[in-house]
Amino acid sequence: MRDHQFYRQKIIRKYIVDFYCPKANLVIELDGGQHYSENGKTEDRKRDDAIIKMGIKVLRFSDMDGVMERVWSYL
Repeated sequence: MRDHQFYRQKIIRKYIVDFYCPKANLVIELDGGQHYSENGKTEDRKRDDAIIKMGIKVLRFSDMDGVMERVWSYL
């Protein structure tokens, strides 16, 4: 992962993502409580669909358990 630069709070078109790695075309989202409401889920789906259509993979996490292992396996 040392050769994969990650940017925090990166703007991608009209969205601000938590983390972005351009080399891997990867967005990482760490979800808080607002993401679990019906409106939050709907907005996340729309946002994810738009980002995926740009050719970028989205990984979402609700807690920190296993984040690094999952990111490492993707890279």
